[in-house]
Amino acid sequence: MTRFALEANFDGLVGPTHNYAGLSFGNVASANNANRVSNPREAALQGLAKMKALADMGYAQGVLPPQERPSVALLRTLGFSGDDGTVIREVARSAPALLGAACSAASMWTANAATVSPSADTSDARVHFTAANLCSKLHRAIEHETTSRVLRAAFPDEARFAHHDALPGWPSLGDEGAANHTRLCGAYGERGVEFFVYGRDDLATAAAPRRFPARQTLQASQAIARLHGLNEADVVFAQQHPDAIDAGVFHNDVIAVGNGNVLFCHAQAFLDQAAVLATLRERLATQGTSLEVVEVSAADVSMEDTVGSYLFNSQLLARSPKAGGGMRLVVPQECRERPAVWRYLESLVASGGPIRELHVFDLRESMRNGGGPACLRLRVVLTDEERQATHAGLWMDDARYATLTDWVKRHYRDRLAVADLADPALLNECRTALDELTQLLGLGSSLYPFQRVS
Repeated sequence: MTRFALEANFDGLVGPTHNYAGLSFGNVASANNANRVSNPREAALQGLAKMKALADMGYAQGVLPPQERPSVALLRTLGFSGDDGTVIREVARSAPALLGAACSAASMWTANAATVSPSADTSDARVHFTAANLCSKLHRAIEHETTSRVLRAAFPDEARFAHHDALPGWPSLGDEGAANHTRLCGAYGERGVEFFVYGRDDLATAAAPRRFPARQTLQASQAIARLHGLNEADVVFAQQHPDAIDAGVFHNDVIAVGNGNVLFCHAQAFLDQAAVLATLRERLATQGTSLEVVEVSAADVSMEDTVGSYLFNSQLLARSPKAGGGMRLVVPQECRERPAVWRYLESLVASGGPIRELHVFDLRESMRNGGGPACLRLRVVLTDEERQATHAGLWMDDARYATLTDWVKRHYRDRLAVADLADPALLNECRTALDELTQLLGLGSSLYPFQRVS
């Protein structure tokens, strides 16, 4: 019997060291904005405003805390020694690129935090989480241990939630999390089709990008499907189009987004796209669900506009029956600023198709580093019982929003240049802020490395 379930969004709270160090090769926005001055306070407030707006619309909206940065532990493993201030000053002097990696606030993009399979899909009827190893980038490869602790604290009931450590950080098992994973279904509580998109098959000679690296491997996606106990008949693997990767589509969620039985994608999202869509339709049809595909041609939206606007890095959200059903699309302000994209979106909503409503958000601080609305959230399908078993302190409401907004305004700088990362005082500011945050969210005092040092 189908159980009622909903899709919850858990957004990453932007951390105090949000900066533009240009660390992510293959991410056009990250490279183009390298060395600009950032505003961590504004970045965090923009993210919180989106969370609050979605909660006010009636969606289940949670928040996940940022990670400790700079990561002095990383720097010590690389041979730097002395007290924390000495380590930071020496790295800034002799290896500034390493300091940039150690200070990255990229954990705010929780679409990369993990891959999640709901209990309706798994063999043991638990929600499964696998933290992403993110091994293609140093500044992200250091996240998964804290990510695992955060997810275990957020979803602690072992009878309902299963947590897997990140895959080994080998190139053949490169895993970028839910940014390359979409679940399609009828009702959320019904068995669905889990759609894994990879950039390369590391054990075969096949089409591959030539300019930028393919970060997700088929082998990683297959391993996660096995770990989660998914039925082979309900899993589809597809290769991301190499030309899209070379155009700056470093994750699948920059060129496609799905929800329920709707898939919104560019015509150049997948290799052999017609066959991929046919397979998805067939798999969903066996479950009694018809797939609705909104496929955008290059004539309507060019690849340049796709990457520049982050049109597909939007949140596709189901509207309530009272609102008339269908989907609403949460897009970044940059979509409105690109005439071709905005014309397309206006015609899309007027077309009578499944996407019936637009919401525009200013997330410019995140966008300059290459992350839009969809990058900022991890989707978790939960039954009523599973939602009750989720850590209560993470759900967004009026009180939580007011508390976190006040916390950000008290602790975050409103200006951060790359050169400022060399200031040892920044580390103390971050630790003070995060120590308070764990108390505000009810997460205890052992979440971060600095809290666990005796």
